[in-house]
Amino acid sequence: MPPASTDANNAIQKLYDVCRASLSEKGPLSPRDSLDNVRAALDMVTPSDVGLEREAGAVRAWRSPRAALGRKRVFHSSPAIRYRHIYECASFSIGMFCMPASSIIPLHNHPGMTVLSKVLYGAAHVRSYRWIESAGSSINLSKARPAKVVRDGEMSAPCGAMVLRPEEGGDVHALRAITPCAILHILTPPYSSQDGRHCSYFRRRPRSHPSGVLLNRTGGSEFVWLEEYQPRHNFIIRRDLYTGPALKL
Repeated sequence: MPPASTDANNAIQKLYDVCRASLSEKGPLSPRDSLDNVRAALDMVTPSDVGLEREAGAVRAWRSPRAALGRKRVFHSSPAIRYRHIYECASFSIGMFCMPASSIIPLHNHPGMTVLSKVLYGAAHVRSYRWIESAGSSINLSKARPAKVVRDGEMSAPCGAMVLRPEEGGDVHALRAITPCAILHILTPPYSSQDGRHCSYFRRRPRSHPSGVLLNRTGGSEFVWLEEYQPRHNFIIRRDLYTGPALKL
């Protein structure tokens, strides 16, 4: 069990309180104000608020010029991606991914879910897509479907939170750790197979070009074809112990 909190006003407690007041089983109570409130609270969370100050300090040393030839000695970590679960209810979940350098979380979806993410330390590359579908149409995951890139860039701490809304696209994304990094996630509503919200993984599929890219010559837009697949057996996310302050529920 994580240690009891000695500060009822710590940032992770405030984040939980704001989430409870702003999020429902159908997602944000209001598209703008609720998300703004949650994002503002998320932006205030630091590594020390969730028990990751030592790891954050190690990454600062890892990125220093003096560590260029001895990074393995500076940062001691498992090569596996680790997930530290903080809280979950029917309305939202809060958790952290701790990723070693060069590790990848493959393209995956968040069906009907809003995702808020903040890099607590280190840097990660984020690439997200939206499906090219007409309004109201359903996605058949068993077939390759065209998708368009909506975000392709680096998130490096300290930085503001990223928000992916299902109605705005970008609900299929991949994460690649540029340095060792930790990413704090809020999902609303959370994954639930019972409610049809389960995680599927995707990859590029060549359609008309070996790169998997289809160019829309009339609009000058770039599309890719994505198909569902099962990641390799060596892709493992290990459950890790959350060592930050306990929440007062």
